[in-house]
Amino acid sequence: MDPLIKAEIKKLSKAELEKLVLKAAVKDKSFLDYLLVNYLDKKEGEKVLFYKAKDDIDILIRKRYNSYAEEEKLGHMLAACYKRTNEFGKICKQKKLELDLIMYVLDIPFSHTPKLFGTCFSNFDYRVVLLLKKAIALWKDKIHEDDRIEYEEKLNTYLQTLHRHSNNNDFVFILPETI
Repeated sequence: MDPLIKAEIKKLSKAELEKLVLKAAVKDKSFLDYLLVNYLDKKEGEKVLFYKAKDDIDILIRKRYNSYAEEEKLGHMLAACYKRTNEFGKICKQKKLELDLIMYVLDIPFSHTPKLFGTCFSNFDYRVVLLLKKAIALWKDKIHEDDRIEYEEKLNTYLQTLHRHSNNNDFVFILPETI
């Protein structure tokens, strides 16, 4: 940031700073979320945002997506859910909550028939792989070893299902068979 701007901001009165913070919080949802987690509710703020994100994902799941094929509709829905999980992940410090949210979204495609994987509508498979890769990365790098056991079996099941039904796609083929 420009040092001149910093100096001018430091000159602002407390009342002016309060007005600016309130205005920014109203205009930018992510700033409001940041305030909630870091200043307003340090203890429970992330859980509040988690349940809010989960509710948003439930709305995205129920939304009607335009397309002829079920795979295309699910692909559009998963893209929207991926975007919402990313928004949550940028604010969230507890990566276990982020992984829980991603696993919640991943339960959707894997609750359908596995015949949806490997069809000509590869956007669906691609969106599932993006979510799965993100979940695996969080599992490997950000989750405490004691918590990993909770997710390992489910992630391995998802990987095996993808390899069994959609291994013809390069983005599935390069995934590990197990974690």
